[in-house]
Amino acid sequence: MPKRVLQGVVVSDANAKTVTVLVERRFTHPLLKKTVRRSKKYRAHDENNNCKVGDRVLIQESAPISKSKSWVVVEESAAK
Repeated sequence: MPKRVLQGVVVSDANAKTVTVLVERRFTHPLLKKTVRRSKKYRAHDENNNCKVGDRVLIQESAPISKSKSWVVVEESAAK
């Protein structure tokens, strides 16, 4: 089974080798037919501490690294 890949924005890089990534998804409400935005934060492993707040990153799920980390930063791009 392929590993999931999500795109989000780094909102925190305060911890060593860890970034917090905010991933936003959009969907149409089944009854109201209105576009709804939902967001969730994921903790991701950043081995070299390359990511900074505001960077757009791709994260991929992995085996658990710690209690709260089971994602790894795959690709990063600088903020606008």
